[in-house]
Amino acid sequence: MDISGSVALVTGANRGLGRELAAQLLERGAKTVYAAVRDPQSVTDERLVPVALDVTDPESVRRAAEACGDVTLVVNNAGRAGAGSLLNADLDAVRAELETNYLGPLHVVRAFAPVLARNGGGAVVDVLSVLSWFALPASGSYSASKAAAWSLTNSVRAELRGQGTLVVGAHMGYMDTDMTARLDVPKIPPAQVAAQILDAVAAGEEEVLADDITRGAKQLLSGPPTALAPSR
Repeated sequence: MDISGSVALVTGANRGLGRELAAQLLERGAKTVYAAVRDPQSVTDERLVPVALDVTDPESVRRAAEACGDVTLVVNNAGRAGAGSLLNADLDAVRAELETNYLGPLHVVRAFAPVLARNGGGAVVDVLSVLSWFALPASGSYSASKAAAWSLTNSVRAELRGQGTLVVGAHMGYMDTDMTARLDVPKIPPAQVAAQILDAVAAGEEEVLADDITRGAKQLLSGPPTALAPSR
């Protein structure tokens, strides 16, 4: 897909990876970048077009799809974390992660698939995680929601192939964003992840494995389950 001249919509574009993706899309020549966020006033980059969109609200997503009928690239970036262990987390927090990380992208894809079809096919990017495959007990709820999102990506890819829509699943480990600010671990800069994602879109590639830990985890999928579920 040619990013130059494209019209992109990025959910959660007001911070972290979403903000970096939006900026790099403009740098690569995108004609319009819609910053789809719950609070449009939180979008401070004047080059972006703020759009009110709450991925957990189907009506909000529908209105955004009607307003942004020229979109050729959709990036499902908005996410939620922090619920914790599946055995101990508050169930409302677990539901909130599923609503945001799984049902959110589903709402967006269902609303924008016809838009992409009318505009020639285009592309969808789902921002996933190494935790789609790798389970940590302290973040079991997040892992489950991202595993569901990975399965969603695979299924949507098959369904949208007939209309010529590229579907890209992007996996990465720890990024240097607000979500990981309290963690003392090696982190990849969001700019590097954004560049890899947009390179994949431009090349027509369906998967991004952004760092060594993610590439290693993908290889472990063919091994025993214990390799992907450490005890701590």
